[in-house]
Amino acid sequence: MKNWIAFLLCLCIAADTLAQDSSVAVKSVTDSGVTKKVVPWYVNRFTASAGFFLPVNDISIKVGIQGGVDGTDIDFQKDLGFASTVGTFLAGFQWRISSRSRVDFTFYKVDRSSDHVLQRDIHFDGNTYPINASVHTFFNTEIYQISYGYAILSKPKYELGLMIGTHLVGGKVGMSVNGASVGNSMSKDFGFTAPLPDLGIWGGYAFTPRLAVNFTFDYLALTVNNVNGKLLAYNVLFLYKVLEPLTVSLGYSGLNFNIKTDREHANGSFKWGYNGPSLAVAFSFGKKSWTSE
Repeated sequence: MKNWIAFLLCLCIAADTLAQDSSVAVKSVTDSGVTKKVVPWYVNRFTASAGFFLPVNDISIKVGIQGGVDGTDIDFQKDLGFASTVGTFLAGFQWRISSRSRVDFTFYKVDRSSDHVLQRDIHFDGNTYPINASVHTFFNTEIYQISYGYAILSKPKYELGLMIGTHLVGGKVGMSVNGASVGNSMSKDFGFTAPLPDLGIWGGYAFTPRLAVNFTFDYLALTVNNVNGKLLAYNVLFLYKVLEPLTVSLGYSGLNFNIKTDREHANGSFKWGYNGPSLAVAFSFGKKSWTSE
């Protein structure tokens, strides 16, 4: 993770040094005679946000032993009784290095667990959990996203740009069974950390001086060390400016990834997808070197 963050920060600084807002964006002249760029009202120096996210999850995994018994393809909703929907807290921060350059950071964590009686035999990480066994299962994930974006188009009402970034996905899944139900106690867990770089597009449009929409779309497939991953993510936010520094957003987001990872004694494949609405509040601050429409 540290290497990816350092790389992206260096890229941000280098790109901004080369660009320095040498754009053809619309400009205006202030009373002091200084020329400044005119950008949509939602473009601010620093923006911190926090809110609630309610994703619908679709999880399937498979964990086996190297050279041993292959793992069962497990559908967490059908096989383990997991609820499809779970709420979580999300947080984000955006730094506008200039009117065209931006750095974004997002974090959220989803912890899920279930107690369920199995309807079929399940092989997980070298153990066999038999039909009718009562099992406790958990699947905890933490997702960090950092990205750098540059606006190819920058106008008073809208902007459109390209972005490069990475989703760092950390997960841990485990299964345990009450020994009394099968004659012995079994407990196994399997963890992974997957840096999934991505490329994408982003943009926004200001309908009025208070209402706007922002969007991002990312995709990439890549192999890093012993982790093979594919990622598709999107986010659409409708923004409403309540007060000058305060904005409320209603959004819809999705993330779908497929990860295959090999460890010394085990291998696993994880397929997780979510999509759902979010509600957040954002606070903007910091001195800007540009003007807003």
